[in-house]
Amino acid sequence: MLTRAGLALMWLLHFLPLPMLAVFGEMLGMLLYFLGKERRRVARINLRLCFPSMNDRERESLVRGHFRALGRSFLEHGLLWWSSMSRIRRLIRIEGIENWEAVSNRPVIWLAPHFVGLDMGGVRLSCDYPAVSVYSHQKNPKFDEMLLHGRKRFGTSTLLSRQQGLRPVIRAMKQGLPFYYLPDMDFGIRDGSFVPFFGVKAATVNGLSRLASMTGAAVVPSVTRQLPWGQGYEIRFYPAWQDFPTEDVEADTRRMNAFIEERILDMPEQYYWLHKRFKTRPEGETSFYA
Repeated sequence: MLTRAGLALMWLLHFLPLPMLAVFGEMLGMLLYFLGKERRRVARINLRLCFPSMNDRERESLVRGHFRALGRSFLEHGLLWWSSMSRIRRLIRIEGIENWEAVSNRPVIWLAPHFVGLDMGGVRLSCDYPAVSVYSHQKNPKFDEMLLHGRKRFGTSTLLSRQQGLRPVIRAMKQGLPFYYLPDMDFGIRDGSFVPFFGVKAATVNGLSRLASMTGAAVVPSVTRQLPWGQGYEIRFYPAWQDFPTEDVEADTRRMNAFIEERILDMPEQYYWLHKRFKTRPEGETSFYA
């Protein structure tokens, strides 16, 4: 019942002008900051590990900034779920499209790190370009249903469950679909390795290197930035990586993490700090989150 009431409120709010919606989103973010004790703690631990030179006041300011950005992103999902395609195109602009077009004659992986605007970029691209992506189910069934609705509503995207593995992804890529790939979370060490992330060993999926090798795909990073109030979002394509992949999978994965670190330094409040990025530890190490 509570979920339905929240969705109804989001539906009403999506009619507002974007600057006003952003105000309500930041207010929601601060409410989540005060109520979300455990997520607040995780964000503080992550930022302490990644930015040890920051003092406590600077890190806390960054935690608050992250919750405000997250609150905006959450409410602005209503735009993805119910707004017209023309409004979405106006509010989310694409930059650097020529970087993708330059290699679009071969399989392509769009490397999309977990910034708060991730869904905004993905849905905006689906307005114009067929693609394939992988999703993880959410704990709340109704919210999960709405996320899938938003990602699929324009009919151009192929969405696959993470449990289906990579075979259907490879088939889709061979059919010419770019792969919107989100490999920067801790999914354990089974299909990855411990690679530095801001100098801390982090269990990192090494699928980017392996998939590029199997398919001959070019890697074109695509990062979505949340812009100041009233300006919407921007998804930017970066130049395709040269000399990638190599025979050293771990070195390739380090390159991916290093690229993500650079983008985080551009907009540190927008990276998804609520995820336990360092949950999996090498044998014998204690948990940072215990």
